[in-house]
Amino acid sequence: MADATFEEGGEAPLNLGALTGEDLQVISSLTQDAVFPVTEMRWEAKRFRFALLLNRFRWEDSDAAKARGRAYERVQSLLVIDNVLSVASQGVDRSDRDIILSLLDVSFEPGEDGTGHVLLTLAGDGVMRLSVEALGVTLRDVTRPYQAPSGKAPGHGD
Repeated sequence: MADATFEEGGEAPLNLGALTGEDLQVISSLTQDAVFPVTEMRWEAKRFRFALLLNRFRWEDSDAAKARGRAYERVQSLLVIDNVLSVASQGVDRSDRDIILSLLDVSFEPGEDGTGHVLLTLAGDGVMRLSVEALGVTLRDVTRPYQAPSGKAPGHGD
């Protein structure tokens, strides 16, 4: 079976930026339930940049897929946080190179004068805390969509 195309989903690849907490809520909703191997996290300290290569569920296409009886899709996306001064994690075993993480939420805790912390909340009580000089986050799709391996939309036991 061939990969789905952006044209079939009626959507263009996402390329979004967030400079405010409100902007970040949009990115958070689009990255909810994204999965990624622990090996796909990079902090480039000299460039003040933290990046994740995510397998993102295409929430923006899920209603259309359901209505048309079409398969749900995922797409690989690059989530980049700029202006990062430090990175801390809790509940994330980065030594286990085979672990797959699931992103639940991306939020911003503002500090003084534009500083603050970007929080990446993971399933299983894991969290990454990125201290930032200023909020600057981008989300960009980098591959064509592909059929979600589970064939289902993620659920949270609602």
